[in-house]
Amino acid sequence: MASEGVLLGMGNPLLDISAVVDDAFLTKYDVKLNNAILAEEKHLPMYDELASKGNVEYIAGGATQNSIRVAQWMLQTPGATSYMGCIGKDKFGEEMKKNAQAAGVTAHYYEDEAAPTGTCAVCVVGGERSLVANLSAANCYKSEHLKKPENWALVEKAKYIYIAGFFLTVSPDSIQLVAEHAAANNKVFLMNLSAPFICEFFRDAQEKVLPFVDYIFGNETEARIFAKVRGWETENVEEIALKISQLPLASGKQKRIAVITQGADPVVVAEDGQVKTFPVILLPKEKLVDTNGAGDAFVGGFLSQLVQQKSIEDSVKAGCYAANVIIQRSGCTYPEKPDFN
Repeated sequence: MASEGVLLGMGNPLLDISAVVDDAFLTKYDVKLNNAILAEEKHLPMYDELASKGNVEYIAGGATQNSIRVAQWMLQTPGATSYMGCIGKDKFGEEMKKNAQAAGVTAHYYEDEAAPTGTCAVCVVGGERSLVANLSAANCYKSEHLKKPENWALVEKAKYIYIAGFFLTVSPDSIQLVAEHAAANNKVFLMNLSAPFICEFFRDAQEKVLPFVDYIFGNETEARIFAKVRGWETENVEEIALKISQLPLASGKQKRIAVITQGADPVVVAEDGQVKTFPVILLPKEKLVDTNGAGDAFVGGFLSQLVQQKSIEDSVKAGCYAANVIIQRSGCTYPEKPDFN
C-alpha cells in the first residue's frame, strides 16, 4: 500500500489535442515524427486544423501529469499522488481539473487569469507520434504558488518527487527549491531528459539540477543528444547511461541511477558502475495504436513500484507493463484497473 501523497509531480499541464494525420500534414507544419518541440508562430494554425478533424480526441496530458496519472492508476490508492502546474481559467482548465479528480490525483493547479490553458498537438502517423506544445498558461507557473503553505504541504508530505525536463523551460527556481528540499530531507528526486531540445538548449538549467537527481529517465535519442552536447563521442546507449549515472552528485546524495528506454529494444539501467538491460514486452505492429505517452507511462509504472520500495527489476517490469498498455490505446489513457502482478 502506498501512503497518501507519497509521490509528487510538478510540470506543464497540457490538454492533448490528438488526431491521426498524414505525412502531408507533417510537411505542411514542418514537424518531424517522434519528436517533441515547443510551438512557434508557424505551428499555431495547426491546433484549429487538428480540432476540425473528425477523429480528434481531447485528453489531459503533459509529460509529468501523464506519469503521475499512470502511477496513480497502478497504485489504486486514492490520493497516493499529487501534482502541481499552471492552467488557465477556461473550459480546458475545468476539463483538466475534472480529469485529475477522476484519476484520483490531488491536483493543486495555479490558475492564471490571463493565459489560456496549454495545449499539445499530438500528430499520429502510423502509430508513431509527434508533439507540438503550446504552453500558454503552463508557462506561467511561479514559485510563489509552490511556497504557499497549502502547496508546500504537498512537498513536505511527498517522499518521492518527479519532474519532467520540460519544466526546466518554465520554472527552474521551483525545481531547485524541491530538489534542495529532497537532498536535505533524504527524499528521492527524479527527473527526465524529456526531449532533445531540452538537452541542447536548456543545458545550463539541466546541469544546475542534475547533481540533485537520484534517478534520471530518458530515451535513446535524448541520451545520444545529451552525450553529443557534452562531447562524449559515443552513440552507445549503455556507455552513455553509465556516464550519466556517474556525473557529480550534490552533498547528501548517495548515487544516481540512469534509466534509458529504447522503444522496442531493451531498457538500459546504469547503477553502481554497472549496466543491466531488461527486455520490454513486444507488441505485434497491428496492435499498436499510438506511442503518445509511452515514455511517460513507463515512468509512471516504474514510480508505482519504487514508491512501494520494490526492486529496480520490479520497477522496470511495471514500467514496461504500463507502456505496453498505453500504446494499445489512443493517447495516455488506460483501462479501469491494472492487471499487473
